[in-house]
Amino acid sequence: MKTFELTPTNGQKSFYKKAIVINTDRISLLKSYDTIVAEYNHDTKKMQVFGWYSKTTALHINSFLNLFGFDSCNKKQLQNYK
Repeated sequence: MKTFELTPTNGQKSFYKKAIVINTDRISLLKSYDTIVAEYNHDTKKMQVFGWYSKTTALHINSFLNLFGFDSCNKKQLQNYK
């Protein structure tokens, strides 16, 4: 298992270790603060977002989506992401 700090895609310099990507062979998880908020499956190429938490966590999730080639989402889209 490897971890790295997520890089912002909105022009910010850093998320200051508040958004961490946890990689296994098949799955990448996004940990925002102390909560797993999204998951990308490398085998199926499917993304799961586990809801909307806060404006800051939404920035983390959107950077995670962009990392894997997905479009950014607004609050309503994140609440209903499938």
